[in-house]
Amino acid sequence: MSVLLWGVLPYVMVAILVGGLIWRYRYDQFGWTTRSSQLYESRLLRIGSPLFHFGILVVIVGHVIGLVIPKAWTDAVGVSEDLYHVTALGLGTVAGIATLVGVGILIYRRRTTGPVFMATTKNDKAMYVVLVAAIVAGLATTVISVFGPHEEVTYRETVSPWFRSLFVFQPDIAAMSEASLAFQLHTLIGMLLFAIWPFTRLVHAFTAPIHYLFRPYIVYRSRDARPAPGSGIRRRGWAPVGTPDRAGDRRPARTPDRTGRGS
Repeated sequence: MSVLLWGVLPYVMVAILVGGLIWRYRYDQFGWTTRSSQLYESRLLRIGSPLFHFGILVVIVGHVIGLVIPKAWTDAVGVSEDLYHVTALGLGTVAGIATLVGVGILIYRRRTTGPVFMATTKNDKAMYVVLVAAIVAGLATTVISVFGPHEEVTYRETVSPWFRSLFVFQPDIAAMSEASLAFQLHTLIGMLLFAIWPFTRLVHAFTAPIHYLFRPYIVYRSRDARPAPGSGIRRRGWAPVGTPDRAGDRRPARTPDRTGRGS
């Protein structure tokens, strides 16, 4: 089972992620969007969206530092284990709570705003369940890594080496098997999240608006000032057709003079 979970499943997840992104880009470019609902409600969106997005960015940076940078490197630059964990607890807790509160506001908005809820699909509901589970599990592992017993404070010696070994196609299954259950659950939920990522609205995270740097300028022109009512100034357009509602707009009929010409 350990070989399947920590030696095979990560590569299956990557294959689904990459293959799903390629498929989505080739066959569903119009669906490559967040399906924004700002038109229906913007007050809660202005609060929840920044909290979630800025919080998740800090969470990503924290994961990169914790998983990619070896413990020996931080020791070499003079960062003690206590300082590392205190920093991880401070930034990780703040970022995790901000992300959780932000996604909570977005879910509350989606549930209580009629048009937004009507536009919510089963796909969205499943995505929110997995996303919230990943955030909660991440917060739990952050707290456990600092306040847990000694055997729980070993993710830099278990999860991190396993993660780095995946890139050289030599997964350190033994290291990951020694990690605590909380970290293993968090890892499994994270892999599930990345596996469904290409098939949800989260796919917009892989969109970089690079073409905005090269697109032409958009020229805006103001409208002509409208004439005041009753001013008698007629704007250019079609001539009135003489219907009863435009009886006052009709011009007087031309009467022939002695020469037979209209006057």
